[in-house]
Amino acid sequence: MVNFQLQLYQIILFSRDISICIKTTIMKLLTILLFICLSIGCATTKNTKTNATILNGTWVPVKQEIGGKQLPAIVFEKQKLIISDKNYTLIAESVDKGELKYANGKMDIYGKEGVNSGKHFTAIYKQEGEQLTICYNLAGDSYPEAFETKSKRTLFLSVFRK
Repeated sequence: MVNFQLQLYQIILFSRDISICIKTTIMKLLTILLFICLSIGCATTKNTKTNATILNGTWVPVKQEIGGKQLPAIVFEKQKLIISDKNYTLIAESVDKGELKYANGKMDIYGKEGVNSGKHFTAIYKQEGEQLTICYNLAGDSYPEAFETKSKRTLFLSVFRK
């Protein structure tokens, strides 16, 4: 009987050791999983910020057209567009300021100060290296379908360099 009790005691101790071992293994796996989730979460946040600020900087127009007709350089040679996160400043004959919302090649422009205060413009954009092309619909009723202005008199195209 003593032998049986000793074996039973050893089995109980062994099962406790296995239970502790399993709990320790589970805790290690959960810690590793938590670390992986945090790493992915931090990496995603960093990429999101980069995408939200990719247009940041000072942009100078090198080409502009409206209604299919190219404007002479003297019209825009003193202009500059400054984008800082979700805000813009356009320096031309006067200063225009407002907010931008942009993603996936579409842009909404909301004038807050200057001649375009209270106005909403829609646009499409593309950035290729140091060049930013924006095609605006000055009517603001729809997004332009392409980077050309011949199809509609309210379309305005501007090509900028950083």
